[in-house]
Amino acid sequence: MSRIIIYTQNDCPPCAFIKNYLSDQQVDFEERNIQNAAFRQQMIEHDAFATPFLLIDDEPMYQIDLDQINQKLGLSTHKND
Repeated sequence: MSRIIIYTQNDCPPCAFIKNYLSDQQVDFEERNIQNAAFRQQMIEHDAFATPFLLIDDEPMYQIDLDQINQKLGLSTHKND
C-alpha cells in the first residue's frame, strides 16, 4: 500500500477536492496543514510552494493530475470497474 502525504492549507478548494477524492476512493492519506511551521518547512524542502502538494511513496507531485494519481495508486478511473 502506498504512503500518501497531502500538504494542505485552510480555505483551499483544490486541497478539499483531492482529500474528498481520495476518501471516496477509500485511500488512506496523512494530511499536513502548513499552518504548522514544521509542515510548511517540510514542503519548502521539496521545492513546493503551493498546496495541495502530494508525496506518494516519497515521490513529489506538484500538481494534481488524477490520471497520474490513479495510475500510481492502481485506482480505476471508472466507478463500476
